[in-house]
Amino acid sequence: MYARRMFDLPGFGWRNPLAEMERMRRQMDALADLVFRGSPSRLYAPSGVFPAINLTETATGYFVRAELPGIKSADLDIQVVGRNMTISGERKIASEGENVRYHRREREAGKFSRIIALPGDIDPEKVEAKLVNGVLTVCVPKAAAAQPRQIAIN
Repeated sequence: MYARRMFDLPGFGWRNPLAEMERMRRQMDALADLVFRGSPSRLYAPSGVFPAINLTETATGYFVRAELPGIKSADLDIQVVGRNMTISGERKIASEGENVRYHRREREAGKFSRIIALPGDIDPEKVEAKLVNGVLTVCVPKAAAAQPRQIAIN
């Protein structure tokens, strides 16, 4: 048994010295989920960071697309400072009543805020945003100095 652990028999390969600690961390996380949530987190899809975004770049600007289902534009606040854009707001969900027992609750209500670091200099005066069918699209033009310039060859 000692030789097997020491030399990782029958694998004869390099062992990650922290693999056992990682395994213990996963077990402790599963135990904490059982104690505090009543079910292991692997049984349901975690919500992750809200809102989920895609950040794309073109030659002239950046496009941030965020999924915000059920949120009205009046409940959103978008700010641009330097190279950072902040999307914040409040998600409101109608109350089900006082005597309701949930069997599954994955939709959460409340305030949220997400800061997105943009990769380059931008022109904050020309930022535009629109919300269509629960998808927020923010067009962030690059600063004139950051845009590519075509050089003519003489």
